[in-house]
Amino acid sequence: MSFDEARRVLAAFEAEGVQYVLVGAMAMAVQGLIRATRDMDLFVSPDPDNVERLRRALFALYDDPNVAEITAEDLAGDYPAIEYSPPHGRYSMDILARLGEAFRYEDLDSHEVVVEGVGIRVATPRMLYEMKRNTVRPQDRLDAEAIRERFGLEEVD
Repeated sequence: MSFDEARRVLAAFEAEGVQYVLVGAMAMAVQGLIRATRDMDLFVSPDPDNVERLRRALFALYDDPNVAEITAEDLAGDYPAIEYSPPHGRYSMDILARLGEAFRYEDLDSHEVVVEGVGIRVATPRMLYEMKRNTVRPQDRLDAEAIRERFGLEEVD
């Protein structure tokens, strides 16, 4: 997923007032650590009004009837993760409200970064580090180390 495509999606979220936090490789890119990725990971508030704003933003971008399948009930349920792929299939979005018991939307530390006129709500470097440092994926551990080094973060047990 190119950063221009991500910026377009995030601009639509901003226009609709979607409550979200960008995480993963795209969040790293916003923080200045570029790594190629085919998807965008974000946490969203599972509040029904917010999910409706999310759907409006995605529908405005893609005019895709599958957007209606993204529901607040799913995001507030036992498996609060939805993978959405636009009709063109060039990339996907992992839309999460919670990641197990470890991370929930409302608990994520984030701040706004303005990129080319778009306000992007992004996880802080410390939050990204915490989310990646103890996973089983080798790429996440490499990302965590890059974040720790770039931002001079102390290791926390």
